[in-house]
Order: sequence, then structure tokens, then C-alpha cells
Amino acid sequence: MKALLSKSAGGPETLELQDVPNPQAGEGEVVIDVKAIGVNYPDVLIIQDQYQFKPERPFAPGGEISGVVKSVGSGVTKVKKGDRVMGSIGWGGMAEEVVVDEARVRPFPESMSFEEGAALLMTYGTSYYALKDRGQCKQGESLLVLGAAGGVGLAAVELGAAMGMDVIAAASSEEKVELAKQKGASKGLVYPRGPLEKADQKALSDKIKELGGGGVDVIYDGVGGDYAEPALRAMNWDGRFLVIGFPAGIPKMPLNLTLLKSCNIVGVFWGAAVARDPKANEQNIKEIFELYEQGKIKPHISNTYPLDKGPDAITELMERRAQGKVVVTV
Repeated sequence: MKALLSKSAGGPETLELQDVPNPQAGEGEVVIDVKAIGVNYPDVLIIQDQYQFKPERPFAPGGEISGVVKSVGSGVTKVKKGDRVMGSIGWGGMAEEVVVDEARVRPFPESMSFEEGAALLMTYGTSYYALKDRGQCKQGESLLVLGAAGGVGLAAVELGAAMGMDVIAAASSEEKVELAKQKGASKGLVYPRGPLEKADQKALSDKIKELGGGGVDVIYDGVGGDYAEPALRAMNWDGRFLVIGFPAGIPKMPLNLTLLKSCNIVGVFWGAAVARDPKANEQNIKEIFELYEQGKIKPHISNTYPLDKGPDAITELMERRAQGKVVVTV
């Protein structure tokens, strides 16, 4: 079988499509015939040794997959051969087949395509955990989403709207803002590409305050960099600033603002939360499936690539050109 391998730290251009042995299922494991792989920002980081986890090389990127169970090992009870499954597996997904622990895969609705199945768990899982569990978001509150047209950002827009929040979408182009409005945002703003001068930051903060009617209750920051502080300055009293990711760089926040606004800066690490409290995650995924079946959320797949073009898919995400999710198909 073929797999797209990272053999040395570097960008997408360092990945190599090679023949590797077919995996075999051990005790408690399943082999999946991979149909689709969702591309996420951790794929950009993990091949450069910049992610929280550093797997032993060679390894394939791709932490989110869908496919069909090809075989099962002894002791497997959750799924059987022939089942359509999705999984959040960390890495290894950009391959024709992958072996994973049965605990990391689950059947998904027949109404959902393989491409949608590979585009759902990581983005909606992250964003639902962020808004529901970390942000304690309530109906009627205002929500600012930075990076609103990316994978997790667009999921946050949809979920915020489904929760009855007033969603403000912020992105780097009018086209991206318009997409977020189609997904449930009531207002939008286009911010300039960084780095931002002080005057640019103040203008951004003022615009957020204007759209929020004086400020916003919850900020979902999937961008970081020079955009974080202006957003924090537009926070309402007792607000929550959700830290999601840093494609524009890791910001340095003036903590006096948290005192003046009596607000919280809250970290969101969905992967670790799943490991620590799998029961709570199961409930969240159940609720996400229900929202999908009700038509309140639907993964937006802007582009697909075949496996041999996987490096191009990761590059699209790395260059912040993606709208919604980019998927690799097998």
C-alpha cells in the first residue's frame, strides 16, 4: 500500500509517497481502508516538529480520517468488518490503510459522506468543546470568531448560531466573511493581513466594539498574532477569550486588561480533554451528530486532493487560503 511519509522535519515539500507494508490488526485494533482524510493545522505543525506530539519517523500526517473497517483484531467489540467509520487518530491517516485502537474510531451517520466524515470530528469537536465547555456560552450572547472561514472557525460560526448567539465573523477577505455569513454569522468584518501597526490594531478593536454594540461577550481566537490584543480590548465585562491556535504567531497579552474587564483567557486543548474525560466527549459528539441530522451544521469542504497531492493540501492550509475544510481522498 502507499503512504505519504514525513522522513525528516520540514514543510509539505519534504513529504514522500512510498510503498509500505499493509498494517495488521493486533488485540483491540482495527484496520481501516481509508477513503478520506481531513487536513488540519496540526498537520502543518507536526511535520515540522512544532506540534505538542512528535511521533517517531517515518510517519504519515493526517489525524482525521473516514473509511471502511477492513479487519479487526481480537477483543474488538465496538465495530466490525464493513462498518463505515470516522476517527481522530493523531497522525498516520494519509495512507491507503491505517491500523488504530478501536477506541479511536466510531460509526457515523449514513447520511454523511466520507468527505464530510473526515471533516467533522476535529473542527466541530474542538469548537463545540470550546463554546460549550470552556466558554460556557449562552443564548443571546455575542461571539466574535477570528479566522471565521477556516475549518475550526467556520465550525464555531455554525455552532454559535445554532446555540442562539449573535455571531460576528472576522476574516482576511470579503469572500471569507461572506461564506461565514452564509453559515450563520449576523455581522462580519475584514481585517488586514498582519503584521498590524498600533493604528491598525486600534481600528480593528474599534470596529469590533461597533459591531458588538459596545463590546463582545466571547472571543474565539483561531488566529493569534497581532489580532488577539485588539480583540481582547473589545471584550465585555465578564467575557471569555478562547485560545484556539496561532497561525499568525503566539501573542503576548497585557494581563491588566483581564483585570480591568474582569474577563477570562481560557485555553482550549480538545485532544487532551478527550483523553481526560472521554465520557463528556462522547456526549458532545452525540450532540454534534444531532445538530448535523437537524441540518444546523454541515462541513464546508472547499477543496479535495488525491493522496499523491497531499502536500498541496497541507500547503493550502499553511498559506491560510483554505475556506472551511480541505480533504485528501484515497
